[in-house]
Amino acid sequence: MYAIIRFFLFLLPAEMAHNFSLSALNFVAGNALGGFLLDWLHPTVPADAAVVAGLRFENRVGVAAGLDKNARYYAALWRLGFGFVEIGTVTPMPQMGNAQPRLFRLRADGAIINRMGFNNEGVDVAAARLRNRPKGLIIGGNIGKNKDTPNDRALRDYEICFERLFDVVDYFTVNVSSPNTPNLRELQEKDALEGILVGLQAINQSKPKPKPIFLKIAPDLNDEQLNDVVYLVQKTQIAGVVATNTTVARAGLRTTAARVAQMGAGGLSGLPLSGRSTEVVAFLRKNLPQTYAIIGVGGIFSAQDAAQKIDAGADLVQLYTGFVYKGSPLVQNIKKMLRTQKV
Repeated sequence: MYAIIRFFLFLLPAEMAHNFSLSALNFVAGNALGGFLLDWLHPTVPADAAVVAGLRFENRVGVAAGLDKNARYYAALWRLGFGFVEIGTVTPMPQMGNAQPRLFRLRADGAIINRMGFNNEGVDVAAARLRNRPKGLIIGGNIGKNKDTPNDRALRDYEICFERLFDVVDYFTVNVSSPNTPNLRELQEKDALEGILVGLQAINQSKPKPKPIFLKIAPDLNDEQLNDVVYLVQKTQIAGVVATNTTVARAGLRTTAARVAQMGAGGLSGLPLSGRSTEVVAFLRKNLPQTYAIIGVGGIFSAQDAAQKIDAGADLVQLYTGFVYKGSPLVQNIKKMLRTQKV
């Protein structure tokens, strides 16, 4: 059935299809009849719960940041069987993001290119929508800086988002790895990154009950940079790493070079990212003690893809592009695999 739905959705421009499909899901899940039909069409597969970073997840399959930027759809996505939803990236002030078109499908590659640019309604709007979230759903808050904030003042943006989301999310993800905000990736450099993580941990540790903080990194980091990440995670005692964000690489694509060039700059996600993101997960797991958690994301299109991430060392997995191409059956297939194989 999802193949039929996808056929019609893919007739629309990518961003229009994204907004329409999530709004339709919200509408269906938000009324009794629609919810009944949703449960009938997408029966939830029982899954083993997992405790990661001190949090109890109903299952290990989550929604990656970017799908629900403004905390509009998390309850409906939970209804599809996800164990957790990471909202955002949110910034202190609302911003429009980059000019459209800014979202493109590479169907031959099972991939997406986006240059959204942290388009969101601002942290206060997201926080307000999360105050009535359903019990049992783990929510992550992915936080970033506004485009116009210079890097030497970036920490303040992260602090604002952290403070305003603290009471309504279960964990945080620090996003310094999106390629779509000018100069943002410079914050992945060791000194800049240490300042941000130390600053956020200072606030976190001042709370009666600190919350897990994850760092989301790019797949384009080399081994030296990854070693810096390993060092800083341990030095600052954050909970772990989300590996990985989108890539700026374009090698090995089936889509023609001319078509890719026409799409322009942006982060590539989906199947072409699968191998590299798994390599990064494996590198981190080899070099980080087991007490630090890893969330694997990038190119998960099947239960086998998810198993590879977990075998490489991921504690949890997240979906975005695979969910766009494969729909909610992918969520259930992964949960079934995890339950039957005890991966």
